[in-house]
Amino acid sequence: MASIFTKIIQGEIPCEKIIETDSEIAFLDIMPCAAGHTLVIPKLEVERLEDLPAEQALSLMRTMQQVAKAVSTAFDGIDYNLILNNGLNAGQEIAHVHFHVLPRAKGSPGPFREHVQYAEGEMQEVGAKIRNCL
Repeated sequence: MASIFTKIIQGEIPCEKIIETDSEIAFLDIMPCAAGHTLVIPKLEVERLEDLPAEQALSLMRTMQQVAKAVSTAFDGIDYNLILNNGLNAGQEIAHVHFHVLPRAKGSPGPFREHVQYAEGEMQEVGAKIRNCL
């Protein structure tokens, strides 16, 4: 059965897309830990990082580097975490490998401790702000 991420890739579920390549897509998390919390995923649906063919893993890392820089720049050089939960025991909730780019302001809570909710139209504004930094 297709993961929710595959449904996003196929356009069945809308998202606030940051960037899309032939083999990856990055979009804002709908349950963000901070404004700008972005997911970077391969289009190939594999559960674990080691299941991704090496060439696609390299491409994913290039896209993740580009997205992370844009997220940081969009928020005035903010620090960030790059997080991969690889497997259920590591906290992976969706069986499709994905990285979190999680902006971290000074004094912010640890990753996944709190979630914020975007106000009406805010998600689109944040997405545009990040895309403008690509």
